[in-house]
Amino acid sequence: MTSDDIRADAEWDAGLLGCGEILILLRGRMQPLVTGQVLKLTARDQAAPVEMPAWCRLTSRTLLRADHPHYWIKQR
Repeated sequence: MTSDDIRADAEWDAGLLGCGEILILLRGRMQPLVTGQVLKLTARDQAAPVEMPAWCRLTSRTLLRADHPHYWIKQR
């Protein structure tokens, strides 16, 4: 699946935030989404390629695609 195939229902550019802050705020960004909707996250922190998949696994969300710094996360 390419990024062109994924329709984002919401987008968040986390700017230069570190992954610790992003993970805390990400829950709130995902909360308004209904099951099956997708958030496109832009996370520039160098730890994001490790942290984003781990967060998705821990929170039972689906990481549809990771193409640093862009991550498409599907709501559970």
